[in-house]
Amino acid sequence: MPPAEVIASYHDLWHIEASFRLSKTDLAARPIFARTRDAIEAHLTVVFAALALSRTLQNRTGMSLRRFLRTLKPLRSATIEINGVINTYPPSIDPEIKAILTALEHPPPRH
Repeated sequence: MPPAEVIASYHDLWHIEASFRLSKTDLAARPIFARTRDAIEAHLTVVFAALALSRTLQNRTGMSLRRFLRTLKPLRSATIEINGVINTYPPSIDPEIKAILTALEHPPPRH
């Protein structure tokens, strides 16, 4: 590997460090006490899948995962039954949430 490529890779370490911080805080990836290889691999698979998903959300919306979750958490729909008639009421979606949902539907173009 040429020296310039080593230096460039070293400068990108902050991405990895940010991912570890994210996994410890927002994803609540804590040490587990699994004894079998299958349990350990399953836990790591879930943590890395959550990390990949959170990175995709951040890249598509431009928001931190914490802000993304805080913004969308209040969204709730209601299903109500009155006299045998079931009605479902969707949540009200403001322009900020509409922009987030649109960003999730359409991935950014690849360079």
